[in-house]
Amino acid sequence: MIFLELVFMLLVILVAAEVFTNALEHLGEKLKISEGVTGSLFAAVGTALPETLVPVLALLGGTANVTTNEEIGVGAILGAPLMLSTLSISLLAFAVLKLRGAKGEFKPEKTGFVRDLNFFIAAFAFSTLALFIPHTQLAIRGALGFTLVLTYFIYIMLTLRASSALVEEGHATEADAPMFLCRIGLPNNMPIILLQLALGLGLLVAGAKGFIHGVEQAAALLGISALLLSLLIIPIATELPEKINSILWVRKDKDTLAFGNITGAMVFQGTLLPAIGIMLTPWEPRREVLAGVVITLISALWLRWMASRGNLKVWHVWVNGGLYLSYLTIALS
Repeated sequence: MIFLELVFMLLVILVAAEVFTNALEHLGEKLKISEGVTGSLFAAVGTALPETLVPVLALLGGTANVTTNEEIGVGAILGAPLMLSTLSISLLAFAVLKLRGAKGEFKPEKTGFVRDLNFFIAAFAFSTLALFIPHTQLAIRGALGFTLVLTYFIYIMLTLRASSALVEEGHATEADAPMFLCRIGLPNNMPIILLQLALGLGLLVAGAKGFIHGVEQAAALLGISALLLSLLIIPIATELPEKINSILWVRKDKDTLAFGNITGAMVFQGTLLPAIGIMLTPWEPRREVLAGVVITLISALWLRWMASRGNLKVWHVWVNGGLYLSYLTIALS
């Protein structure tokens, strides 16, 4: 029964993300902003909400067991960037393998792609460093958390500043499908767009809250820790919206939206969420945690290296998928 509940909450999250991102595309088109802003900021934050809400709600008292809450929180915080930088990215290669071949190229807008990766690598390196700061050093931990929050706001400013020039170069956001609420006769205007965004957000909150309780019960049933289950199961479920939207976009040759949706979420989840974890949880270098952050950083550095060489081939992102398999081997051994 518990696994049926998890599947149901997964479907709620999936539907909610489709509703949310459909409205986001129309919002980006209405505001005349670049695909980089829509993908790396609007879509990334929107589809990252489930992963964000799970640790936040868990740490605020998702269950009666404080230790379980903390393990779910840490697992969800670190598992999301791991999933995004490895498995999520690698699935894009399978989505276009028939169309482009293993030696074909991805062509996301380079400046935004590199900016996302630079910010993520710097922020996540700080998060990794914080694992080794003793709990008694509250001032240092607080300073690291504040630095991560500030980093994300600087990232937002730089991304928005680059938008107008990218629109002029032909990277403006264009919605491919009608907005869902417009299909029932409502007009396509800003209030209706915001209404659909609110509906999607409400469903995301409900799905994330239900998933917390499902994970607690599943962990007890399977006899494994809530931390390990949160590192592996929660990200797979809550990352599905990013993977599906990015796969749809990349198959339409909208590489900037596809990659921005993932790398923008990496920046969001590599700054704000670790800041919460550093200040509110026992942020410690346990084996599963340390292995996860190291593999996440290696994955991001690999993408950054390929971007610096001027091309990103389809087979390159399979390396990221291989790194995820390496993590599974370490975590489950």
